[in-house]
Amino acid sequence: MPGWTHTAFPIGEPSRIGEARRHAAARSGELSFGDVEAGQLALVVNELGTNLLKHAQGGHLLIAARPEHGDVEVLSVDCGPGMADIRRSLEDGYSTAGTKGTGLGAVKRLSREFALHSRPGEGTLCLARVGRMGGRKATDAAAAEEFEYGAVCVPAPGERVSGDSWSVAVEGSNAAVLIADGLGHGPDAAKASLAAAAVFDADPFASLRDGIGRIHTALQATRGAAVCVANVDAAASSVRYAGAGNIVGRIVSGLVDRSLATQHGTAGVQIRRTEESTSELPPHALLVVHSDGLETRWTTAPLLPLLQSHPALLAAALWRAHSRRRDDVSVVVLRRKEAA
Repeated sequence: MPGWTHTAFPIGEPSRIGEARRHAAARSGELSFGDVEAGQLALVVNELGTNLLKHAQGGHLLIAARPEHGDVEVLSVDCGPGMADIRRSLEDGYSTAGTKGTGLGAVKRLSREFALHSRPGEGTLCLARVGRMGGRKATDAAAAEEFEYGAVCVPAPGERVSGDSWSVAVEGSNAAVLIADGLGHGPDAAKASLAAAAVFDADPFASLRDGIGRIHTALQATRGAAVCVANVDAAASSVRYAGAGNIVGRIVSGLVDRSLATQHGTAGVQIRRTEESTSELPPHALLVVHSDGLETRWTTAPLLPLLQSHPALLAAALWRAHSRRRDDVSVVVLRRKEAA
């Protein structure tokens, strides 16, 4: 599944909500939303943006079209006071600001997928995906997969495209994840990372040595990229990984925090013989892979309350706390679904 890129809107004044709403409308038009779905998306963006303006500190809306799923993803991320009672906050009529108290409940009803995490003093994270009617097939297929994943991918400040690309493939009990970070940022960096993603997408479960080799060859006409590919075998409880450059991988659970190191080099420029490594994937663990737009030395402690949340919220939490805010950043979080 080719990855998507978010546009970030810092919500510090009402005009930014209108800007985010117009952006979402443009993305819904690209996906051929009807008037009803486009109106639902506009309401979701407006409600989440208004909540950020009224309650949050350092609040952002992250918006991305997901063509393969037929929906638009909206992530609301803030460092505000948080919610003391999430269940009550989703009930119509409950408000702490003297409003009608229908905002979050309406967002949940209008969304194909909805997830929310909030803790007093730590801020709020909300995921809302609004899709076109008749476009649920991809989402239904994803529901049957053994893995779930989420991501945040945001261009460097001032850039319209991200120099990072990412992709995920799932086949039975196996999953594969790629992140490529083109050197620098802007269109030329994007050209390199997209070329890496195209090679991966053509054969995501190729041997790591062959896959990295093909990426290296394909990127020789570009400025090059840092690349990491991780193959997850849930049946064997293992992760195999390889790459070149400063892409970071971590395996995280309540008991485990293990880094996945790749070799030095740059795909398309200079890379030694591919070195493949294997690490155990304990039960209930997350695989986190990210570019160097995220700080390398982050602590897992703030993630522990989120371990059972949607992976997109975990990716958003890492972006909120550890983005360098001066480069492209991409974070992919993947885990095996819990048995029902």
